[in-house]
Amino acid sequence: MKDLPVNVSPYKRTPEFTEESVPTGLLNDHTTKEEVWGKIVVLEGLLEYTIQEPALDIIELSPEQYGVVEPTIKHHIKPLGPVRFFVEFYR
Repeated sequence: MKDLPVNVSPYKRTPEFTEESVPTGLLNDHTTKEEVWGKIVVLEGLLEYTIQEPALDIIELSPEQYGVVEPTIKHHIKPLGPVRFFVEFYR
């Protein structure tokens, strides 16, 4: 998984979600816009983060391991039991 580029800055953050409140759109394949990066931050529990392109990559996210969302790359998440997380957007 890539790191966030050093030249991007946070500009927006989602509310905190749980396994019960996660929006359906995040559970299905979706992308960010060009030049928009994301950082999936798990506060409690585990999330499965699936990156679909350019090759399939499945990563388990935890409070110790955040996820980086690259611009325009298809991805989705899946709660692995009770979880609390948010997504921060950068550009």
